[in-house]
Amino acid sequence: MGDRVAAGRTTVTIGVICAIPQEWAYLHSVLAGPSREQVAHVTFDSGELGGRRVVLAAAGMGKVNAGLVATLLADRFDCSTIVFTGVAGGLDPQLHIGDIVIADRIVQHDFGLIHDERLQPYQPGYVPVINPTERLGYPVEPELIDRVKHRLEEFTLPVLPAAAGGEDRPPRIIYGTVLTGDQYLHCERTRTRLHNDFGGLAVEMEGGAVAQVCEAFDIPWLVIRALSDLAGASSGLDFNLFVEQAAISSARVLLHLLPALG
Repeated sequence: MGDRVAAGRTTVTIGVICAIPQEWAYLHSVLAGPSREQVAHVTFDSGELGGRRVVLAAAGMGKVNAGLVATLLADRFDCSTIVFTGVAGGLDPQLHIGDIVIADRIVQHDFGLIHDERLQPYQPGYVPVINPTERLGYPVEPELIDRVKHRLEEFTLPVLPAAAGGEDRPPRIIYGTVLTGDQYLHCERTRTRLHNDFGGLAVEMEGGAVAQVCEAFDIPWLVIRALSDLAGASSGLDFNLFVEQAAISSARVLLHLLPALG
């Protein structure tokens, strides 16, 4: 299904994953010619976004859900590239609600070895005492991130008003390390530690699993995150207030990027 020949040209299928309904709704509303299939209690909508063939799925929160859906998109739907679009908590104090972080590297910050009551992060699939590795995280394919940066050079999102969490300025689009863990972060001290330990710009709950699965299938992946909150003491309140607008901003970045993805 991933590579189709139509009118003498090859078309590819891009897998698009969201976690929650607020992230999925906007993309589904602009999906052309959708057809629906349900697998493993997950709904997959095939159709076109911006003239590109996609399969859109709402995975649910967490790494297991994201890994399941990424596997199905790669194997059953034969997607050539998989993209996660949605929201995240900001870790870098220089960032603001509404800003966009595109991962050039992703790390599962909650996978590792417990030593002296502290987690020593480690690469998933490895154990220090059995098959040690110095690797930590998954880098985005260099050619893909170059195409993404080129495509977004002149792209500007609409100004996000203060009522939607913005500062009456267009959201910034930046690239860097995104962290994945199976917890919703609502703690200033942990936010500071994760930023200092990993140089993480944002934290979320699914991207690391998508990257791990895509590496196993040898296909490119991309994670696009708009900041719905700043992962601190007020993150729960901010998330509920700003998630919908942040999710739409992330989706708009994805729609602009589709020609660069396949």
